[in-house]
Amino acid sequence: MPLEIVRNDITKMEVDAIVNAANAALAGGGGVDGCIHRAAGPKLLEECKTLGGCPTGQAKITKAYDLPCEYVIHAVGPIWRGGDQGERELLASCYRTSLTIAKEYKCETVAFPLISAGIYGYPKDQALRVAVDTIGEFLMENEMMVYLVIFDRGAFEISSKLFMDIAEYVDDRYVYEHTDSYPERRRREIEFWDGDLSEDFIQAMDMPEDLAVAKASKPAPGTDLAPSAPLRFSKDDLDEILVAMDISWSEMLLKLIDRTGKKDSEIYKKANVDRKLFSKIRNNPDYQPSKITAIAFAIALELNLRETKDFLARAGYALNPSSRFDLIIQYFIEHGRYNIFEINEALFAFDQATLG
Repeated sequence: MPLEIVRNDITKMEVDAIVNAANAALAGGGGVDGCIHRAAGPKLLEECKTLGGCPTGQAKITKAYDLPCEYVIHAVGPIWRGGDQGERELLASCYRTSLTIAKEYKCETVAFPLISAGIYGYPKDQALRVAVDTIGEFLMENEMMVYLVIFDRGAFEISSKLFMDIAEYVDDRYVYEHTDSYPERRRREIEFWDGDLSEDFIQAMDMPEDLAVAKASKPAPGTDLAPSAPLRFSKDDLDEILVAMDISWSEMLLKLIDRTGKKDSEIYKKANVDRKLFSKIRNNPDYQPSKITAIAFAIALELNLRETKDFLARAGYALNPSSRFDLIIQYFIEHGRYNIFEINEALFAFDQATLG
């Protein structure tokens, strides 16, 4: 994946370059800075002393010496002074400058700590937002594998409101799934067919619009459904639906991308997927994606919930109301929030696999 949040010791990352959360003197110190200097050995400090320090918001590069990478990029983050002293722009500049240097030195893989979120006091949730937004912007224009390395759970924090909103959403739907009567669950399943489909999605399916919008008869409020209650389709309707269902997942993906009018690279980068994987998908009409990859492209295409369910079904997957991962995905889709990096922050916070 172009951006992956991982729990690890940054000094153990086998990448082309790691980024050090340094001080302006580049003299070593505590926290991540001290760990990197200890792991690299004394020659790192000797080289740092020749660089003449580094201004806040900027970065400089050295060799990595005893570390399992080639370079260390030393970025000087801002000290938190309440948020009205230009801290956000200085922190964003740390990430942009480090990534630019990494590109100049032809680095393909880079690992960052969460800069300024330790002894410099930058609020962790805001530091995370700046990191993900800035790295995400860079990756939309560049090919690079970037890791955001979190040493322990205490070093990672999303917005408390977002965390609570997701937790409440997941808990509510988990309770519904395990306490509702069969007729209520059946009614919600049928509602899958009554959601709106966009014109682009209908055309990509090759399904006539009148079939796509309301093919199942929705029961009137208060109507009880027997377990065997059928969906009412005519034979002609079923024939047309089966034709539409013959489109494979990868064919559907490419049709939807064409309908957006966007370049392939815009979509696979929004899906947090690398170019090599997308090339495999494009060249194989029968490509079988993982569920995570299929969901990532649904997010990149900004499909609504019904469209996402159809899209996943073409690859043999479904959103499971008993799965915390699936419910978190559903939360973001229902709220129209399609930033895959924000979604991955939430998934990581809830100890779930991330998308890409």
